Amino acid sequence: MEEYFRSYGTILALAVAGAGLVAVAILLARLVAPRRLLPEKLTTYECGIDPVGEGWSQSQIRYYIYAFLFVIFDVESVFLFPWAVVFERLGMYAVVSMTIFILILGSGLVYAWRKGVLRWA
Repeated sequence: MEEYFRSYGTILALAVAGAGLVAVAILLARLVAPRRLLPEKLTTYECGIDPVGEGWSQSQIRYYIYAFLFVIFDVESVFLFPWAVVFERLGMYAVVSMTIFILILGSGLVYAWRKGVLRWA
């Protein structure tokens, strides 16, 4: 039983050492970093060109929708690859559950396609 709790002590010691290392790095950066705030340093950097206009601008929602759809189907691939590796050992229950998973994501894709979300312009 003592060996069991000793492993938690190791984890705790590593966490404390990591937090201490981060704290020391932040304190050293605060001590060493220069503190001269010039107006040029406070402006927005845009590839060497002076910023023009306000910082606020509208962006179209379709970019966010494409990003959201990418994340959904990227997550699908993250779940499909490990499942495919151990496919033979899982049995029929896993096949049915993965089929349901793929059907739900496929119906989401069909819904987005029918709503016209996937049209760029």
